Amino acid sequence: MGLLTKIRAGFGDGVTRLRVNVWAVAQSAAAASLAFFLAQVVLGHERPFFAPIAAVICLGITLGSRPRRAVELVFGVAVGLMVADLIVLVIGTGTLQIAVVVPLAMAAAIFFGRGTVLVNQAAVSAILVVVLQPPDAVFSPDRFLDALVGGAVALLVSYLFPVNPERLVERAAAPVFDELSALLVEIAAVLKSGDPARGQKTLLRAREMDDRVRNLNEALEAGHETARLSPTRRRSLRHLEFYASAGSRIELAVINTRVLARGAANATRRGDDIPDKLPEAVLDLSRSVKALNTFLDEPGGPGDARRHALDAARRATEVLEDRHELAISVLVGQVRSAAVDLLRSTGMDQASALEALEDAAGRASEIG
Repeated sequence: MGLLTKIRAGFGDGVTRLRVNVWAVAQSAAAASLAFFLAQVVLGHERPFFAPIAAVICLGITLGSRPRRAVELVFGVAVGLMVADLIVLVIGTGTLQIAVVVPLAMAAAIFFGRGTVLVNQAAVSAILVVVLQPPDAVFSPDRFLDALVGGAVALLVSYLFPVNPERLVERAAAPVFDELSALLVEIAAVLKSGDPARGQKTLLRAREMDDRVRNLNEALEAGHETARLSPTRRRSLRHLEFYASAGSRIELAVINTRVLARGAANATRRGDDIPDKLPEAVLDLSRSVKALNTFLDEPGGPGDARRHALDAARRATEVLEDRHELAISVLVGQVRSAAVDLLRSTGMDQASALEALEDAAGRASEIG
């Protein structure tokens, strides 16, 4: 029964992935077909196989990319093909030729631009030429032109019929919210259990959040660029700007959570007596993160996210009524700071967030 459940879950995950990526697949198919048609019919090339190859390669990597990076990629593919064609014409094809052609093609790409994507794609293009080049071939600019056609078609398709930038951002945001929420639950468990080893593992886990946050920032930048440049996606700009504003505060919440994890690890290592309300307050932060994710993804108000954040601040601040140790005060301060960041992620400004927190929990300096 367990095996059947896993198979059913795997099948469901596969269907979900297909549903999410169906537009990207359709884009690649359309771009490859159009590139082949243009190179064959308009340019008159008999076998323009590099046109659809370049279209698929460029489209797959330029989706959501900034224009400069996308153009670099297209140019990198074309330069790699041209350099490889010229070199293979002189030295032929084979294993040793790959060792010569690849670094020379990469050097040419580096000369024209410093982009890593450009250099890597120049190398890939050079390898394709060496492997596919017939022994009796002569130099022809056809492959260079085919690559430009394929790249141009990819750019055209990606900007006239782009992926949904909101979905792009949502897919990047989900791992951040999920991991942040789970991390807060784990910090609460560390505070409750007093396990030093668990506290150290949680701190290491908190330090690994940066990659997810970086991916979200890149997706926000790419999504905004796609919506700004594509006529069919400009209506997404408002939602993306709201997401970007929330994302900047979430980044601060991640930093506060990392500090909170460090404080929890230090407290368990010292054997501090942690009041029960403190881990409960951290769990409220986790609930606020989940509610915030729902608020950003679906229509509705931010009430739940704000309520849980204020509950977290209130519970944490109540601890100070009985405990005034420096270590406890630091943990309380981090919970309150994270609560403010979450409140601001719902659209509140700094003054309104602080006022709401003080109305719900009071000033920490006045407690006790």
